[in-house]
Amino acid sequence: MTGANDPQPLLAPLSADEWGDDEYAAFGALLGLPGEKVPRAGSGHAADPLKFDIIGLLARHPKMARRFLTFNGWLLQRGELPLRLRELAVLRVAHTRRSAFFWGEHVKVAAEGGVPDDDIALLANGNDGFTGVDGLVLDATDELLSHGRVGEDSWQRLAEELGTHQAMELIFVVGTYAMLAMAFDTWRLAPPADSASLPDAPDSPTNK
Repeated sequence: MTGANDPQPLLAPLSADEWGDDEYAAFGALLGLPGEKVPRAGSGHAADPLKFDIIGLLARHPKMARRFLTFNGWLLQRGELPLRLRELAVLRVAHTRRSAFFWGEHVKVAAEGGVPDDDIALLANGNDGFTGVDGLVLDATDELLSHGRVGEDSWQRLAEELGTHQAMELIFVVGTYAMLAMAFDTWRLAPPADSASLPDAPDSPTNK
């Protein structure tokens, strides 16, 4: 939610009259639909592109968006990494990178996918409350964000606990959402007004 004194976006989502065949095809790549089957901008449909600012921004480069959304849609809808582990990692990325937009969006995704509110709140305080594979995934996510890689021991533990496919996907999930956080923070995309607020960082003065 933006206020009167908030900085203005550097890039705005497409308006209704800016959507064309290429843009609909890009959104369709995420939805698994051909472009002509995508609801029209301004239609009021549940999948109306104007309801998704992130899509409206990506679609300003429709050829890139179409290819990226094909991959991102696969990670979200058809990947092998369980939703809980994926969303714990995405929320950790959002919290660490201070992305209010992705924190708000993925609190909703996580909650709808069955991640308890208490677990979501616990993420803001580090990893001490998480054990087993949850803790392993969060520790690995922290390594990726801090060092750009996981160490040999961490990789071996991930592969043993998750299997090679899921361990590989985790790295791509963290990398994808770190990249998206950079992009949308650059463009100053504000979260929707009803989004969950980004918690303070553990070392924030308000937490001391």
